Formats: sequence, C-alpha cells, structure tokens
Amino acid sequence: MLHRYLLALSLLFLFPFAKAQKPAPAIGAEKPPFSLDELQRRHFLYFWELAHKTTFQIPDRYPRDDFSSIAATGFGLSTYLVGAERGWITRAQAAERVLKTLRFLKNLPQGPEASGTAGYRGWFYHFLNNDDALRYKNVELSSIDTGLLMAGVLSCMSYFDQNNPAEKEIREVSDFLFRRVEFDWYLNEHHRMSMGWFPERGFLAAEWRGYNEAMILVIMALGSPTHPIPAAGWDAWCQSYYRTDFKGQDMVNFGPHFGHQYSHVWIDFKGIQDPHMKKAGFDYFENSRRATLANRQHCIDNPLKFKGYGENIWGLTAGDGPDAEMEHEGKRIFCPGYAARGVAIDYLDDDGTIAPTAALASMPFAPEVVLPAAEAMWNRWPVGPYGFFDGYNETFTALAKSPNAQAGYPYWVDRDQLGIDQGPIVLMIENYRSGLLWNLMKKNPYIVQGLKRAGFAGGWLDKVDFQKLAKGITWADGEKAKPNPDVPVDNNSFFKRLDYKDAAGNKLPYQLMEPANAKQGEKYPLVIFLHGSGERGVDNSSQMKNSVHAFVEKEMRQKHPCYLLVPQCPPNERWAGSSRDAKLVFDEKNPTVPGRMVIELLEKTLQEHPDIDRNRVYITGLSMGGFGTFDALMRRPDLFAAGIPLCGGGDPKSVERIKDIPLWVFHGRLDEAVLPKFSWEMVEALKKVGGKVRYTEYSTLGHNVWDATYYNPAVLEWLFAQKKKG
Repeated sequence: MLHRYLLALSLLFLFPFAKAQKPAPAIGAEKPPFSLDELQRRHFLYFWELAHKTTFQIPDRYPRDDFSSIAATGFGLSTYLVGAERGWITRAQAAERVLKTLRFLKNLPQGPEASGTAGYRGWFYHFLNNDDALRYKNVELSSIDTGLLMAGVLSCMSYFDQNNPAEKEIREVSDFLFRRVEFDWYLNEHHRMSMGWFPERGFLAAEWRGYNEAMILVIMALGSPTHPIPAAGWDAWCQSYYRTDFKGQDMVNFGPHFGHQYSHVWIDFKGIQDPHMKKAGFDYFENSRRATLANRQHCIDNPLKFKGYGENIWGLTAGDGPDAEMEHEGKRIFCPGYAARGVAIDYLDDDGTIAPTAALASMPFAPEVVLPAAEAMWNRWPVGPYGFFDGYNETFTALAKSPNAQAGYPYWVDRDQLGIDQGPIVLMIENYRSGLLWNLMKKNPYIVQGLKRAGFAGGWLDKVDFQKLAKGITWADGEKAKPNPDVPVDNNSFFKRLDYKDAAGNKLPYQLMEPANAKQGEKYPLVIFLHGSGERGVDNSSQMKNSVHAFVEKEMRQKHPCYLLVPQCPPNERWAGSSRDAKLVFDEKNPTVPGRMVIELLEKTLQEHPDIDRNRVYITGLSMGGFGTFDALMRRPDLFAAGIPLCGGGDPKSVERIKDIPLWVFHGRLDEAVLPKFSWEMVEALKKVGGKVRYTEYSTLGHNVWDATYYNPAVLEWLFAQKKKG
C-alpha cells in the first residue's frame, strides 16, 4: 500500500551494501526428508545463532552482515518464544537472550541528533550499526520497523509471566519500551502516521493507510497507554481500502504478499471484525486466505511464462532478486535486487523470482495449498543451515551477470537470507501448529485496547475480561491527541478507491475525494475529472497521474472544499469519440459503455451524498477526457453548472444542447496528438449560437497543457464560481 504500495516501501528498504562475504554452504541432495519441524527449526536458528554477540540485534541479512534490522530483531524476539516451546532451547535460555536484547535497546541513546543515537521519542532507526547499534548511515526513523520491533517486545511481555527476577524484569523493560514510543508525534492532520522521519529533513509525506502490513502499527498506536492516537485513526486507515475481485477472489487488495501476513503474525483476526469488514461480510483472516489463493493462482496461470511456476511452486512478495537483466520470451527483462514483487488487481511486479516466505508464512491461511508447496520447494530447491534462501528464479540462468547468485546451480539462487522474511516463516508455522503468538497477544492489554478502540468485536475478543486484563493501567485520552503540524500529508490520501458495477456487470473503477471537515447543513460542489487515453486500465490508480492533485492543494481544498470524482476508463475503451481525422458525430442513443457509466455513477453519487450542491456540479477532462467532457455535457446538460475540456473536441453540429453551460476550453497550439482544430470548431460553433464559452490556446505548448491549466488558480476559481440557476 504501502499503497501503489507506495513503492516508498522499496525506498525504505533499499540501501547500499558493503562487500559481500563468502556464502553459507548450501545443503542440497544431503538434506533430510521434508518435515515441518525441520523446516521451522532451521529458520529459527537464523535468529538464535546469528544475533550479535554484544548488541543482540538481528542482522538484516546473512551471510552479508552489514547492519542489523530493528524489524528483524522484533521477529527474533518472538522466535525465541517458539524455540522455548518447541524445546530447541530452554525457557531460561530464551529469557536470558530476551532480557539482554531488551536491556540493550533500553540503554541505547535517543535524541534528535543526526548521529550518535539509535532513535528518538521511543522510535528506532530502520537499520543500526553492527558494532554499537547506533543509526546506520542516514536511514530514517522508521515507524513500521519500530512497530514490528514493539510487536516482538509485547509478545515477550506476555510470554514471560513468571515471578522470578529475570521474567519480572522482562515485563518491566518491555512495558517501558512500549510506553516510550510517541505514536502521536507521527500523526498528520488525517489522523494517519508518517512512514518515517529524518533529523536532516523531517517527516516523510508518505503515510500509513490501509491496506498493508502496518495494521499492527495502527492497532498498537490506538492501544498505547501513554501516547495513543485518536480512534478516528482506524477509520482513516480503512478509508483507502480497495476491495474488488482478483483471480476469482473478492478481497481487499494489496500487492506484495507480506502485507497480508505481518500483522497476522501476532494478531488472530479469525472471527473478529471491525465495522469495515463487518460490512464486507468476512474478516481479515479470510481476506489473507483469499489473497494467498489469488497469489498462487497467478503463478498457476503464469501469464509471463516463467519457468518453475505451478500449483506447488508459487509466491510473490518483497525480497531479493538477481539484480541483473535476462532474455525471456523475446524480451529483455531487468530483475531487480531487493524489490516489492507481488500481484493484485492494481499491482503487478513479477520477474520470475519466487520468495519462499510468500507461501510458507501463509500456512495458517491455507494449509491445504501451503503444506504441499513447502514440501515441493524443499525437495526441488537447495536450502541452507538456516532454511530457504530468500529467492529463487529458475528462468534466470545467466548467473555471471548476477552479483548475488550462488554458484553451482543451473538457475539463480539467492546468496542471502533476510531476517524480515525468515521471521514470519517461523512464527506463522507456529501459529498454524499451536497458535502460540496469537494466544499470547490475546492476553496483552495494549493489543486488546487497540483492537477495541478500532471497533473490533466478536469471536475471542468478546470473551476477554478486559477489566481484569487492564487492571492497574492508567490510559491517556487518545481523543485529545492533536496532529503534529510538522507531519505533511500525501495528496493521494484524500481519496477512497471504489468500483461501480452496472446491471450488465460492467465495472468502472473510481476514486472519490470528499470535502475536508464537512459541516452538517453545508452544501458542497462536485467535480468530475476524466483522464486521457494513457491512463486507461483496471488498477484504479493510473487515472490520478495528471494534475488531479491540483484540486487537493492545501489552499484550494481549504478555500473550495468539494467532492472530486475520478473514474478510470477500462482498457481499449473511450469516454467518447476521439480521433485526429474522423468527423465526430454526437449519437444521443449510443454512448460508449464507459461514457454511459460515468453519468450513472454521477447520479449514484448525487443520491448517496445529499450534501452535494446540485447547482454546482462540474466536469473537466484532458485529451480523451476532453472529448468525454463535451460528450457528457451534451448527454445531460441538466446536470452540469460548467465544464473545462482540455485538448478535446466534439460534434459542432450539436452545440445547441450546451450553449447555456459556461465553458472554458484549452488547447496547445503545437498539439499533434489532438489537433487544435477540434477545439476551434467547438468554440466557433458555440459562439455562433450565443454559447457561454471562453478559449485559451497556449502558443508554445503541445498536447500536455494540464499542469499549466489546472495549477493556474484563476482557472479553478472561475470553475467554482459557476452556479446553475436553481
């Protein structure tokens, strides 16, 4: 989502690595027969054996060991509990390791300085140096990675419940670390948290909004006893969910599969629902099950014809790749190193690289397909002392080109293993086997408080004696938390992503912005924005590329709060006729399917939002959307107060229908994609019938006139000043 998930996710993980070390010896033909216990134990050993000997932090990756990862340390803390329960280590050994880790984290320096600290206001930097566990280079103070660390901390707080000195101190230090995190400091005006902060330049505009791996972060922020965020933070999180069908599964979509796994490592979402999922009719556990089946189905369908994919060899998620180019099916494909691979209705990043963690960490969701996959992968691929390597690509065979390939195999096998991929394998296998992590967190007052404030109910949550669980805890009033004015907002975050389906089953994806801080009794204008031909698709995202955000600029949304409706035209379809040469004829009885659906969607929106001022409904569009603007105006002139077509055209013989609608037409004189004559003809015809039309032609611009138009305050001021006579 991370959102497109936010390929900010990739930026947060991608940093230069130091020189490579000798890879661990691979275990191939001599590996024992597959067993779930052996698989889980090997991945556990990554954390038990590789933790730093003095800082006790977990390496981001192995055998390269350039820095530690606080998220991997969070996973590691929870794996120690699994090791104790499975008998691989004793409870006393687990307690000793956990306590040393927590003490070290507590004593690390915190402060606003750019160096010499490990964190600030309770948060920790994404990566820490190996030797002193201070900030690694210039990485960000990471909200999600701190969240994953704190999830591990809270699991230890709940597990070590005995009254001996070591376990008592574990609970005390765990509580201290969690209480110290100032969740509200990361809060923006939308009640969402920023992805990160840099002492050099402040907060990232990228924010955490659903649906992705940060669900647990938001729940912990809601459950903080000292620095909680308002309950509205959960609704703000849910606002950008995109629920639609993908690979035969009705689900809330997110591309890289770890977004469907991480929060489930610690929270059992089976049978509990927030208002959003109650309305959907299923829970988040079921959503992840469907996402797992969809991810697998993509690999079975294998549209890009990569080698090895099949019913038992599948799984796309963020992880390592060859970091080199390959030839495949007559095309040159670059397979990046670390990348956010994945699939969803609005996301496709697939280069033939399978990450075992995608399937294996989904074991509780769909064991009937994951267990056969685990055995098939074990029997098919080399594994190491710490289990599967991070990625495998059987299509990539030019191993000399890849800087991170293991030698000795006929296809690409990653040299490294990553802590944030190893951890979910251990923990989700354990949740499948015993429910250990889920049962622990059901006893944690901060997790339960967060779920309750988010509006979750049902199932196991209704059976919790919260009064007993939270005895002695004093809770700060989260509703008094104020947004931090230093935290910016992401312009995309103003929109909900939805689908409109007509009676015939045709689907029109769209995004909708509602007026900020709407007041009861007030009426607000509605703007329909029609994109050009290059933004057609089904991802419900591409239509936001060109100048839509001019309406979201802070000054504009404060001065002119409005509804903004941005539909997406399906591939190979048009809003209306569009051509450089053909004569355009308005056909009243035969609109294009998307053109008809835009009008239906408009009428639906007007019905659902009675605070829309029907005398201030506007339409604008660029290129193909410019043609669509003229077409929609002619079909339903009764609906619109004004229109702004850019680089479009229409049927000059039909302008009588729209002569009373104020129009401002724009075109670039040098436009070779849609010739200016299409606008000229419409403007001249309108003038002849007494139309209310203005025309602006940019003498030095070609087809792309959007920014020059929409970001001109005078244009939008003119638009919002227009009003139908009621």
